[in-house]
Amino acid sequence: MFKRLLKKLGKPAEFTRYDGLVEKIREIDLSSLSDSQLCSYIEEYRKRFTQWLKERQKEKAQEQEEQEEQAEQAEQAEQAADNALLNGLLREWPFAQSLLVESYAVTKELCRRCLGLDAYDSQLLTGIALHFGNIAELPTGEGKTMAAVFPAVVNALAGRGVHVLTFNDYLAKRDALWMKSVYENWGLRVEFIQEAMEPGRRREAYLADITYVTPKEAGFDFLRDSLVYSPREKVQRPYNYVIVDEADSIMIDEARVPLVIAGKPDGEPAGMDKRLVEAVESLCQGVDYMPDENLRNVYLTDAGINRLEKVLNCGNLYDGNLELLTLINNLLHARALLKKDIDYIVRNNRVEIVDEFTGRVADKRKWHDGLQMAVEALEGIEHDRSSRILGKITLQNFISLYPETAGMTATALSSQEELLATYNRRVYEVQPHKKCIRIDYSDEVFTHREAKESAIIGDIASVHKTGRPILIGTSSVEESEKLAAGLKDRQVACVVLNARNDAQEAEIIARAGRLGAVTVSTNMAGRGVDIKLGDGNPDSEETRQVIALGGLYVVGTNKNECIRLDNQLRGRAGRQGDPGASRFFVSLEDQLLTRFGIEKELPAKYLGVRQEARLEDSRLNSLINHIQRVIDGQNFDIRKSLGKYSLLLEYQRRMLAQRREEIMDTGAPSLFSSRDPQIYSQLCEQHGSEHVDAVSRRIAIHCVDECWYDFLEFCESVQEGIELVRASKKDPLDEYRKQVIEEFDVLMSQLEDRVADELQKTDFALSEDELAAKGFNTPTATWTYIINDNIKVKRFSLLGFL
Repeated sequence: MFKRLLKKLGKPAEFTRYDGLVEKIREIDLSSLSDSQLCSYIEEYRKRFTQWLKERQKEKAQEQEEQEEQAEQAEQAEQAADNALLNGLLREWPFAQSLLVESYAVTKELCRRCLGLDAYDSQLLTGIALHFGNIAELPTGEGKTMAAVFPAVVNALAGRGVHVLTFNDYLAKRDALWMKSVYENWGLRVEFIQEAMEPGRRREAYLADITYVTPKEAGFDFLRDSLVYSPREKVQRPYNYVIVDEADSIMIDEARVPLVIAGKPDGEPAGMDKRLVEAVESLCQGVDYMPDENLRNVYLTDAGINRLEKVLNCGNLYDGNLELLTLINNLLHARALLKKDIDYIVRNNRVEIVDEFTGRVADKRKWHDGLQMAVEALEGIEHDRSSRILGKITLQNFISLYPETAGMTATALSSQEELLATYNRRVYEVQPHKKCIRIDYSDEVFTHREAKESAIIGDIASVHKTGRPILIGTSSVEESEKLAAGLKDRQVACVVLNARNDAQEAEIIARAGRLGAVTVSTNMAGRGVDIKLGDGNPDSEETRQVIALGGLYVVGTNKNECIRLDNQLRGRAGRQGDPGASRFFVSLEDQLLTRFGIEKELPAKYLGVRQEARLEDSRLNSLINHIQRVIDGQNFDIRKSLGKYSLLLEYQRRMLAQRREEIMDTGAPSLFSSRDPQIYSQLCEQHGSEHVDAVSRRIAIHCVDECWYDFLEFCESVQEGIELVRASKKDPLDEYRKQVIEEFDVLMSQLEDRVADELQKTDFALSEDELAAKGFNTPTATWTYIINDNIKVKRFSLLGFL
């Protein structure tokens, strides 16, 4: 299977044709046109584009529906925004050789005039790869923001809108405003979405030809739209074409993260039994429980089982105690695998999760409810379960809602297998317009952590004396602050990037290339922001000095589980042919290596050794790289496993959402009239058919939603304890599917009866406003958050010993 997949990953013949398109774009020289002449040229092009679109769609309609009347075909031909057209016609090769090439040439000229930037061939190639639905890998600093404009324009001209998903709100606003003049000269409107925007402003932004928005905001708006009682309340229109910036982060690292919309609960909040918390806290690691060698799972020993059964007086822990086992599961998980001030912090009497990729506090993020409650119980914080899940979707499933998807990033090749398997997207590697001359030094390996930390501080202090700018990437905020304190002791002034504001973060990162700058940051901070050498002016004395010193020096204080994340940090230096260098420091006590059990792989001469000097052995670098590849493969397998759980729920969500949309149109009145025609006729005579139909729709939608909310709660409870079925030698995923499918089948079979029963109890004399006041309305008190299903703390089993 793996060999077949690797064969598919080979360079497709289509990729070899992209260079020819770039040559054709270069042949169209519009520089001699005046501004007014270029404006006229664009108007004439748009007319030709629209005419071609109509003609080709009409041809398609005739091919597909030869038996249809000509009038119906003409009606279909006028729908210039049809998804089938956008999925097919705009990606036909004859279009690429003519209208696509011409539009790119116009956009290239507009970038020169409006932005003062000449498009490199690498940017044109990226734009072509994006148009054809690939993931383009373009090195840092090569201009991905401008490259995205080329496909965004040509896809927006078809009339259905384009979304550009950015890493954060700051980049959404920055990129939209930066590229605005290019879009406007095409006659296209560009907007951006920010977290605090009101629904009316959001609706206006989504109606723009091109909308810049984070995947989180777009996903939350999708969930809010799924709760409305009328299409007029929606803020989004049907999806068309999306470009995902920082695609590796959004489509891989965050892909299985569920976005959640919640509302008020039906019942009272529940807490964690204090006696149970104390019982788990009394357990001793190594005696009562054991974490596995990779710190991904934890399991009770026989002694731990006996201890809990005695303290809790519950009899056989594995006989009819599934709910209790699930609670213990979560408490032990929280105690053994999650670390305060590393995985989370406690602030303002709240548990706040630290993002594993950025090292920053993750906004609006929680663990699944049972684990969240367990962490809060162990920290002595009262758990607030005053919410009920109304809807959820993973970023992977949300992105799959777009008929056409493309992405761009500086680091995709190492994840091409996963991108192909998950999204059916190929990775197109784009060479930079200038050769990368960055020097990537071999890892500096030490026997113990203190020796490594001392070497890091010594290296930074030595380089800093020359004035060379230094960027240090750490694994956590805690480590950043510790390193900064050590540098201060050596009289090295530094800026510690712990910003809570994306704009402030971007500003600090942008200055990291200044002469004498020392910036301490988490690995992923300031993503999407280029670091220019010196003051950014290539002719200034400061810039020349920094270049003479070797450019930006990047230091990594740890190796990441994923090689791709190491490459992202390295890529901060050496942009656009600039000089630069990178070096990582590693100790044999680093968690990455101890989790893997490196002592089993080390040559005997290193076992038990503690020395201050680095280890001079090239085999260690190879071993570390091997460990990273193994762990990366394990994480891929975990992500695939988690994805299988969400895939079933997404399929069911789409089924019920389709039924809900049908009801919103005409479904409920037709159901009422067919099941109880006599009662329906009487009500229509008394209250009018329009009022009866409107009330029926409102009641039916409410019933569908209530069924879905109950179903989501059921799925959550099943998934929290599903690993425990291993005790009976059952596969957790198979058992989960069985239970969830059975429950969903019951839901669907009883849905119409539930609607009919509710309609019989309804007082049709009430107005729609009165019904809305009784709760038959779009939920108003809702809030959104993200469920953190961190790879590091994968769901585990207490039955690992079996």
